[in-house]
Amino acid sequence: MIALCDLTAHEALDLLRSGEITSVALTASALDRILAVDNDVCAYLTLTPEQALAEASAADALRRAGQDLPLLGIPVAFKDNLSTRGIPTSCGSRMLDGYVPPYDATVVRRVKEAGAVVLGKTNMDAFAMGSSTENSAFFPTHNPWDLARVPGGSSGGSAAAVAAGEALLALGSDTGGSVRQPAALCGVVGVRPTYGLCSRYGLIAFASSLDQVGPVARDVTDAALLLGVIAGHDPADSTSRLDSGSDYTAYLARKDLAGLRVGVLQSHPEDGIQAEVADATRRALKTLRDLGAELVDVSLPHGVYALSTYYLIAPAEASANLARFDGVRYGFRAAADTVEALFSRARGAGFGPEVKRRIMLGTYALSAGYYEAFYIQAQKVRTLIRADFDAAFEAVDVIVGPTSPTTAFMLGERVADPLEMYRADALTLSQALAGIPAISVPCGFDAAGLPVGLQITAPEMQELRMLQVAFAFEQATDWHRRRPSLIESS
Repeated sequence: MIALCDLTAHEALDLLRSGEITSVALTASALDRILAVDNDVCAYLTLTPEQALAEASAADALRRAGQDLPLLGIPVAFKDNLSTRGIPTSCGSRMLDGYVPPYDATVVRRVKEAGAVVLGKTNMDAFAMGSSTENSAFFPTHNPWDLARVPGGSSGGSAAAVAAGEALLALGSDTGGSVRQPAALCGVVGVRPTYGLCSRYGLIAFASSLDQVGPVARDVTDAALLLGVIAGHDPADSTSRLDSGSDYTAYLARKDLAGLRVGVLQSHPEDGIQAEVADATRRALKTLRDLGAELVDVSLPHGVYALSTYYLIAPAEASANLARFDGVRYGFRAAADTVEALFSRARGAGFGPEVKRRIMLGTYALSAGYYEAFYIQAQKVRTLIRADFDAAFEAVDVIVGPTSPTTAFMLGERVADPLEMYRADALTLSQALAGIPAISVPCGFDAAGLPVGLQITAPEMQELRMLQVAFAFEQATDWHRRRPSLIESS
């Protein structure tokens, strides 16, 4: 019999509404799974079991009183760069170790107001800088499909928690692929919304023109459900769009794609796509064609520059955003006799190697004599990348391809080679630079039994179209129904 924590959120909601299960039982099942497997997976940095059970009991009381909310009684986890009132928020870094926010991020507040039960905070690469969750200052997270491999990053804790049944839903953040890439590597669904659709208020900033909060879920319906809760205008975020959110699940009835034009890239931004990833993608495209979609060749000529463009713009913004963590105003404070020594020691001890590397890259790109040559040029290329998508979407409705060039790699395999690590995000950077939505859905497995993700990209504010395509593909396959063997042995 399936454990309650292995249900999808919408399945659990149906059972909660019918009275067949309680939120207390559902939450206890998730906590039991955490107790059974998280010493191996290491998905969580902070757990709130007493609070979770109290919230679950309150959710059951509300339901008995006749109330219903979109996520009433559903156990949810939050990435540790989302501010949570009264719960430590370290951003995976020693710089913020022990910090307890006095307020909730807007997306956290909306999830709570929707009735969710808070399980805790998930592990991440420090300040969301990484593709493997090995840059956490505390410990690496392990992939539930193979504990010797990475879960992806930087939202690796959220993806691993959902894949392992340690949460029914989770929130992550996606700056250059940090929701989609770990979703692909862990065999779950991850969404990067249109830039500005979801509030960034209370999200500890990495790169402000790129950061977006997104759902991590077991299937497309759950992802649509959570996206509908967190989307919508927020006056506390100056980049928040005026467009309101939507009940995206109401549009997930279509199971055929007749008349839909699916763009297929003729070349990818980077070489090195694993043969089994390419094979799974080709099979997925055949499924889409069998559903009635027309496959159309498209090109994104400037996509080849996405990697270098991203690693100029994102570090430059990180250099500016992280300047506040100096041991005086914010962050870890080191013992020192002078202000200069305080700055140096606080930042030297508080930031990890990858954060320091990106701060130095960004500071260099913004420095006198190099600003025009590097940062301004990168912004110009970013405009060209956006124009490529605009041109492509005149001919097609969505663009489909692999989410990650490879399946999950071994822990420690790329730590000593930053450039190779950066290439793990090669297929997710263009969408982030263009500010458009994309979703990763499971589409197969390699010979080692590791998940492969399919990325579906849509035009700006076309989340409904993106989700409809993802849902139709999902209904025609069963990849999303598979669970790691770790669950079966727990």
